[in-house]
Amino acid sequence: MEPSEIVVGLDIGTTKIVVIVGRRNEFGKIEILGMGKSESFGVARGVVQNIDQTVQSIQTAVAEAEAKSGVDIKVVNVGIAGQHIRSMQHRGIKTRSSIEQEISQNDIDSLIDDMFKLMMAPGEEIIHVLPQEYIIDNESGIKNPIGMSGIRLEANFHIITGQIAAARNIYKCVQKSGLEVSELTLEPLASADAVLSNEEKEAGVVLVDIGGGTTDVAIFQDGIIRHTAVIPFGGNVITEDVKEGCTIIKSQAELLKIKFGSALASENQENEIVSIPGLRGRAHKEISVRNLSAIIQARMEEIVEHVYYEIKHSGYEKKLIAGIVVTGGGAQLKHVSQLIEYITGMDTRVGYPNEHLAKGSEDVTSPLFATSVGLVMKGLQSLDKHNKKMVSTALDNGQIKGHSKERTTSFFDKLKGFFDEDAAQK
Repeated sequence: MEPSEIVVGLDIGTTKIVVIVGRRNEFGKIEILGMGKSESFGVARGVVQNIDQTVQSIQTAVAEAEAKSGVDIKVVNVGIAGQHIRSMQHRGIKTRSSIEQEISQNDIDSLIDDMFKLMMAPGEEIIHVLPQEYIIDNESGIKNPIGMSGIRLEANFHIITGQIAAARNIYKCVQKSGLEVSELTLEPLASADAVLSNEEKEAGVVLVDIGGGTTDVAIFQDGIIRHTAVIPFGGNVITEDVKEGCTIIKSQAELLKIKFGSALASENQENEIVSIPGLRGRAHKEISVRNLSAIIQARMEEIVEHVYYEIKHSGYEKKLIAGIVVTGGGAQLKHVSQLIEYITGMDTRVGYPNEHLAKGSEDVTSPLFATSVGLVMKGLQSLDKHNKKMVSTALDNGQIKGHSKERTTSFFDKLKGFFDEDAAQK
């Protein structure tokens, strides 16, 4: 197996912007060629608020990744999150003309294309259409219908929508940074690829990605995505609480949270004290570690309660044998998995994006990089699909019958068209 093409993942987060350059090596593992990271300015709760500041942060991270990898970065796979993300279930139906002809990838593409034609609320567009299961002539529970025979082909879809304005702003930031967007991916789907095993997805698992501005939730059962949600709380809210509760500045609050913070106050000694330097010659401030953890625990409990509501709302609460996998920057907080287990009663582990990585990728094995590693993996999967399609088209030699090969204009195509028109007018 030859090393594959190089793919770049760009995670535009609320607290950090990460660029990871990777490729699949000859053993099928992801080889990280370089990583760039910068502080994120201009993003709040997963949504771009200031274009120029975000562009500056992207350029800083890209420059570092280019220097480390020796790769000239032009095209990136970008993540999208934010509280505007919604998910819904829908069923698609296609009546085929011949029972003799096998069901092909083109039949499935046709069903997916039809989903992109669904009417959405004003300002909303479909980002992802994810097939869950197929039904052929009323025979349900089929995961892969290709090669089978049947007249009536149906599919249950998990459809993810988002505000087109939020996506346009992401696209604009990337374009102004001198880059091109290859694909826009929902961040919890990318994180899931990086930290979950196929066995966990089969058994039933909840991915909880606690970022700076949002907490992303993705529920899998029987190997299929069942529910997605974005909760508008994350690590930044905890930092704000520590800042207010201890009457210190934000940078001190962040350091306190990372170095001494815990999600369970009872795990700290009563007499443990941290001394904080005073501002401009003022006296030192002494803070009880137990009080600090009590502040953190109160907010973490609120975040976990929101996650637990999503789990119950999904209807899969009793079917999640593998429990919860927590990742993202918030997963680095001490005793976080114990707190989640205590509130939900479900087995919990911390997810590290190292299972799919080649040796020598230690720089990005922290839960902090789950989304950006997942975006590289999604990019490589898209390349594989594209290459298979090219081979299939070459074999068919343009003689595919059944339906037109022209695809419906997807959400991403519409975005690209919008900016192409904009550039032409200028």
